[in-house]
Parts: sequence; structure tokens; C-alpha cells
Amino acid sequence: MSKSVFIVEDEKHLADGLRYNLNAEGYEVETAGTAEEALALLMDDRKTYDVVVLDVMLPGMDGFTLASKLRSQGYYVPILMLTARGQAEDVLRGFEAGADDYLPKPFDLSVLLARINALLRRREWLHKDWSRAAQNGGAKVFDFDGKTIDFEALELRSGTQTVHLTLMEADLLRYLVEHEGKIVSRSVILEDVWGLREDTDTRAIDNFIVRLRKYIEDEPSRPKHLLTVRGVGYKFVF
Repeated sequence: MSKSVFIVEDEKHLADGLRYNLNAEGYEVETAGTAEEALALLMDDRKTYDVVVLDVMLPGMDGFTLASKLRSQGYYVPILMLTARGQAEDVLRGFEAGADDYLPKPFDLSVLLARINALLRRREWLHKDWSRAAQNGGAKVFDFDGKTIDFEALELRSGTQTVHLTLMEADLLRYLVEHEGKIVSRSVILEDVWGLREDTDTRAIDNFIVRLRKYIEDEPSRPKHLLTVRGVGYKFVF
């Protein structure tokens, strides 16, 4: 079954080129030239996509705002964000908005294809790993302190509240849970968990930790589960 990619890019020649090359690789592709058009199409329940490729610099609403709106409205398809520069502040803003990966312009088509395939694999692995665990007598979910993390559904439930997780949030939280009680360094999170370059600004990790604490801690300013190990990294304890 072919995978579908939605491209949000205002430069028509670039969007057309990406469509042509992705079609040649077996992907179904649709495009939008503005964030406003993309928002309307992506929130249409009649059509689903496997990956969104989103340019930051768009006329009107920018890519950061579009990503935030999609996430706030419950749209959790992986987002690959295209940035004009690979600057740390752009990367951080993209991650904070809900992007799952980023790629600075200009880029090689082979790199774009590799990033798209990596996002698809991460999503499939996340489901398969926990489905396999369930088949072997394990659980797809992790319960602790009155909270439930459903890694297959990408949800964290606490009482009557449900928080939807992005792929990056779920990857990080699952890795910390699987290494319960062990210190996980920032470099491991960047490279082994997310597959990012080691020189990516580590504030991205810190911002994710702050967000996860809001989800899982009763008092985020005084965490008892997601702990900071000063100068090293983080660890999760039950």
C-alpha cells in the first residue's frame, strides 16, 4: 500500500519538483501553497496522510503557527519541517510547535527521502514494538502513579484528561521508561532516541522535558518521576 505525503510549500517549482520525485518513489502526494489552505485540507476527515512536509517560510500564517494549530486540534501525523537555515532557534521553535524532524534548505532529494522514510519507520516501530509486547504477554500501555501511557495510541491519560503525544515526545518518554532508574545523557537522547546530530542545541531536549513534566507530574516544578541529573541528563523513576 502506497504512503501519502502532504507538502506545504509556496514555491510552486519546488512543490512540483518534490511531487514529481516522490511520485516516482511510489508516494501519493498532495500540495498546498499556503498554511491556511493546508489547515483546511489536513483537517478534512475524508483524507488522511502519513507524513506532512512543512516549509517554515510561508505567506500569511507561517509553518510554526500551522504546526501548533494542527497539534492543538488533535492532528498527530508526523511533521518534517523545512527551515531556510539550520539555526538553533528555528529548530527549537519547530520542535516546540510539534514538528518531529527538521531539514535545512537547500537539501538533497536523497536526504529528504531518507528523513521521510525514517519518520514512517519510527511510527511503524512504535506501534509494532508495543503490539509485539502485548502478543508476548506484555502490555501496550504503561501505568504509573494513576497515569497511563498508551504508546500505540500516542496518548497519556490521567483521570478524565487525555494528552496526545507527538512521535518525538513518545520516543523520548518510552526510552526513559524503558531505562527506568538509569541516567540518560542529552547526547544519547539526540542521537540514539531521535536520530539528530550531536551538535543540535540541547535546549530542545530541555524544552521537551519541561513539556513532559506538565503531562506526568502533579507538581511540574517539583518533579518526582522525571528527574534532572545536573550536568549529565535525565532519568525516570516510578
